[in-house]
Amino acid sequence: MTLLRQRWLTPLLAVLAGITVVACLLADLPLWARLLAATCAAIIYALIIQLLRLMLGTRERIIAAVSDGIAGLRDGDYSVSVAAPEGDDPLRRLVENYNGIGLRLRAQRQDLYQRELLLDTVIQATPLALVLTNGLGSILYGNLAARQLFNRGHKLEGLSFPELLEAMPAALREALNGDRDTLFTVDLDGESQVFHLSRRAFLLNGQSHRLSLLKQLTREVNAQEVATWKKVIRVIAHEINNSVAPIASLAQSGQRLAANPDEAQLRRVFGAIEERMAHLSGFVEGYSRFAKLPRPRLAAVDWRQFLMSLQPMSPFVLDGMLPSGTGYFDESQMQQVLLNLVRNAAEAGSPLDEVRVSLASSRGGWLVQVVDRGSGMSDDVLANALLPFYSTKASGTGLGLTLCREIVEAHGGTIDVGNRAGGGVAVRVWLPSVQGLRGSLEPSSTHTP
Repeated sequence: MTLLRQRWLTPLLAVLAGITVVACLLADLPLWARLLAATCAAIIYALIIQLLRLMLGTRERIIAAVSDGIAGLRDGDYSVSVAAPEGDDPLRRLVENYNGIGLRLRAQRQDLYQRELLLDTVIQATPLALVLTNGLGSILYGNLAARQLFNRGHKLEGLSFPELLEAMPAALREALNGDRDTLFTVDLDGESQVFHLSRRAFLLNGQSHRLSLLKQLTREVNAQEVATWKKVIRVIAHEINNSVAPIASLAQSGQRLAANPDEAQLRRVFGAIEERMAHLSGFVEGYSRFAKLPRPRLAAVDWRQFLMSLQPMSPFVLDGMLPSGTGYFDESQMQQVLLNLVRNAAEAGSPLDEVRVSLASSRGGWLVQVVDRGSGMSDDVLANALLPFYSTKASGTGLGLTLCREIVEAHGGTIDVGNRAGGGVAVRVWLPSVQGLRGSLEPSSTHTP
């Protein structure tokens, strides 16, 4: 628009100047007056044309500078600023707004750069090995821990992750080639290392990407293992002392009675020794059974017949109509689980007719509930009920519910405990169906107790 105005305005003013000069020369005036008027008109028009050229040229340069600056903004160059013209001019406001946009974009880019620098510092410093791959398996990003784990500290970007895994130990390769989060053990540089793998898939710019996070848990697992062994030793030492000390005292009493035999007293002494030995034997047997729990031998079992076969062993009420269906589990191990839960309910002070077992189809599997109207559990007991060696019973080993959990989880199921409204406890055991069980029992980790 400015170029168009400048292109036509100068010739137009020149034409007007010519007309004015001619009019002055043809006017009915003396010759000197006509010449003076024509000369003044020509000079004035020349000055006007020159002034307009200067004004339009300045505006054109400013608009061209703003245009170049906007092109720079589009290309990511925020460094161009334009000097604003003097006075209260709309063009001045345009230049000031452009400069303000550039200043804000520069500040935002600097802030973004600082955030990216902070994020990169955190990611590089984290002990988690982080690998980002695209849909073709090419590595787009790997932090320092990932470089140390997979490529001896060298750069990972641009490498093929599947090809890189070919040189990795089998356990690490199998875990990363799978699609599930898992905990596994792998031998690296002659040492056994425990890792937890988390994998997440997402879309970025319409392309599929996958983020793999590997956390080394060796120290945590070792510390937990040591703490567990210490607790086991304390519990075993306590139980052994509780039996050995009375037995030693009874043995001394037996020696004194041997000097002056009293048959009735000797029977009581030996009976007490036998009772303490039986308790100690049962305690050791319970730990042995927990430590040597075999893998479940899965087989098809009719639920109705299975539950009805348990009633003579420990009384309970079958709650509601039993759905006809077949489970897929180790009958002996699940018998141990349900009998333990039913006996716990009875020992909690529940009336026998309120110890109820129900069965329902749930989430593609089977949900077995054992409920009672006993004393219930406090918040502290409820939070620790499934932990090993935790017991509120004076003679308890703390392995009952723990053994139940081990068996249920070995079947690919879950177990949870909660208080009931109105009093009592509800224990829910969920077991997968045959189809779900096959996927849940696939070996995905190596565990050393």
